[in-house]
Amino acid sequence: MIAAMRSATLLLAAGLSAVLAAAAGCAPTDDDTAAPAAPAGTGSAAACAPAQLKTVAAGKLTVGTDDPVYPPWFSDNKPDNGQGFEAAVAYAVAEKLGYTKDQVAWTRVTFNNAIAPGPKTFDFDINEFSITDERRKAVDFSSPYYDVTQTVIALKSSKIAGAKTLADLKGAKLGAQVGTTSYRSITEVVKPTAQPSVYNNNDDAKKALQNGQIDGLVVDLPTAFYITGAEITDAVIVGQLPQTSGTPEQFGLVLDKGSTLTGCVSGAVDALRTDGTLKRLQEQWLSATQGAPTLG
Repeated sequence: MIAAMRSATLLLAAGLSAVLAAAAGCAPTDDDTAAPAAPAGTGSAAACAPAQLKTVAAGKLTVGTDDPVYPPWFSDNKPDNGQGFEAAVAYAVAEKLGYTKDQVAWTRVTFNNAIAPGPKTFDFDINEFSITDERRKAVDFSSPYYDVTQTVIALKSSKIAGAKTLADLKGAKLGAQVGTTSYRSITEVVKPTAQPSVYNNNDDAKKALQNGQIDGLVVDLPTAFYITGAEITDAVIVGQLPQTSGTPEQFGLVLDKGSTLTGCVSGAVDALRTDGTLKRLQEQWLSATQGAPTLG
C-alpha cells in the first residue's frame, strides 16, 4: 500500500528539488529500458507545491480515469480505494506533489475524450495511455510510468489458440478497444486479412470473444493475465506481440496540452522511478504478468 501522505511542504521541497531540476532534460529510465524525453520542468520544488499549482479545483488534485476500470490497474471499479497498479501510482504521484489522500478527487472521463483536443476536467488522467507522437499533438504526457506489450488472448477452442507466429494470425478475426494501441498493434503488427473489430470498451470486446464473434482479443499483458485468470477461464494467452516500432511502448499520465502541471507531474513520476516506488508497485500489483511467449 502507498505510504501515509506527507503533510509538510518543506519535506516536499527537500525531497523533490533535485528531481524537478532534472525534469528540464530527459526523463530518467529504468535500468533496462530507454524512455522518451520527458516534458521540460517548470521550476523549483517550491513552484510545484500545492499552493502554487494551478489545478482544476483549488487545493485539490483532480485525477481522471475511465468508467469502468479493471484489475490489475484498479480494483472493484473504485479508483479512490487506492487498490491496483494505476490507482496506487496516482496516489503516489499526488503524495510526491504534496497532496494528502483526502485532497485527491477522481472524475470519470472516457478514454477517447481524455486524449481529445480541448480543455480538461482533470489535472491528469491515468488510464493505460500509451505515449505516441500522434497523441502528443492534442495532449501532454508525463514521463512514462510503465513499459507495456500488447498480447493476444483467445478461447481455448479458437483456431488461433495454438498460434506460435504472427503468420498464424493472418487469417484471424481480431478485436480491440477503440482508440487504443491494442488496435494499432493489430493493424500495424499482425496485419490480418480480415478487418479487425473495434469496441467501445473491453467489456464489449470480451463479450464478442466469448460469443465467438472474434477469434482473438488484443489487450495489454497485465489485462490479458487478469482476463484469462479471473474473468474468462476458458481463454488462454496466445502470445505477446512485437512492438509497433523501435521505441518501447510506455504508459504516461495525460494532461491538458501545454499544462503548467506537466513538468511538476513528470518530476513526481521521475522521483517515483528513482526511489524504487514504481518498481515496488509493479511487483505488488503486476507480478503475475511474466512468462507469456512472444509471437515472432
